[in-house]
Amino acid sequence: MASSGDSWMKEFNDATKLADEIGGMISERSMLPTTGPDSQRHASAIRRKITILGTRLDSLQSLLTKLPGKQSTSEKEMNRRKDMLANLRTKVNQMASTLNMSNFANRDSLLGPETKQPDVMSRTAEQDEGLEKLEETVISTKHIALAVNEELDLHTRLIDNLDQHVEVTDSRLRRVQKNLAILNKRTKGGCTCMCMILAVIGIVILVVVIYLLVKYL
Repeated sequence: MASSGDSWMKEFNDATKLADEIGGMISERSMLPTTGPDSQRHASAIRRKITILGTRLDSLQSLLTKLPGKQSTSEKEMNRRKDMLANLRTKVNQMASTLNMSNFANRDSLLGPETKQPDVMSRTAEQDEGLEKLEETVISTKHIALAVNEELDLHTRLIDNLDQHVEVTDSRLRRVQKNLAILNKRTKGGCTCMCMILAVIGIVILVVVIYLLVKYL
């Protein structure tokens, strides 16, 4: 059995926890819409974790072949660990198949130590990362477009408010001009009456003067 300081078992236990986590994420996937950004992000996250798990299993396979030379491990224990690793590989294959990951369809293409699996996994990880960056760019562009649209709406409202203020000011100006015209007309009418009164007074005075001149001359 493994000792408390057995690094291989520690790595294997970590890999098992990661496999359980991936299994939980696959179960959650059934509750998400079949299409859409949330579903794509979730699937990409699962693929990344499967890729990471594949790398860890490769490392465990390599460590297992070197284990007899580093510590005293019985043949029975070695066989047990090989079976544990094989079972975990099978589990990963099954999880990968649920995501239609063709590169992980069998042991050799998924985790076989003799293949160039790291290159395949690296390409898959790069593709997922590229898709995520593209999605982030699209979302960022959408947010920018929404911000620009809100800014345009704000300017439109400001222009509408300015037009309303101009209309109100123009209406007030017309009322003031109308009041001035009425006042001017009244003022002119008052001057006319005053002139007539003065003219009558002048005529009366003139008549009186003429009468006095005629009487005393």
